[in-house]
Amino acid sequence: MDNGAGSYRRFLQGDEHAFDEILLTYRTGLTFFIGRIVGDANAAEDIAIDVFTDLIVHRHRYNFKTTFKTYLYMMGRSRALDYLRHRRKLTMIPLDEVEGVLPADGLPEERLLADERRRALSAALDRLPVEQREAVHLVYMEDLSYEQAAKVMRKTRKQIDNLLTRAKKRLRELLGEEAKCLL
Repeated sequence: MDNGAGSYRRFLQGDEHAFDEILLTYRTGLTFFIGRIVGDANAAEDIAIDVFTDLIVHRHRYNFKTTFKTYLYMMGRSRALDYLRHRRKLTMIPLDEVEGVLPADGLPEERLLADERRRALSAALDRLPVEQREAVHLVYMEDLSYEQAAKVMRKTRKQIDNLLTRAKKRLRELLGEEAKCLL
């Protein structure tokens, strides 16, 4: 799996449908990630659009040295932090407000339990320090490797490992017994 680099190469060669593939593959996840940083779904959408627009306008900035997904998330994080510097406001959107993130099939009781777990996890994530929350999101929700998350966050792999260790410990404290099911 090339994490979008193949589609981007095709786009650079003039295949406009390749950019549609990139949008379909990464738009939702990138917007959600940015939303968790800026705390505003509308601003997150705008920032994500800016990131994709930058891909079109500055076609040859991506150098294929990192995975395409890592590059996108690095750009998204950078733009989100720029936004926060201008707004000086940080609140996160709850997981249950984002549609299509977790499956909603199963029995009503299972859905209710899943919703409760999701709310508890979202509330606990919101109580983590920003860098721990970002690391958890990148590694566990976006399936980036520790190395890729380190590039996005401009940290070392060891720092990501430490952030995740502290985040998991804090989440276990916050969630108590339910943490055994979630972590």
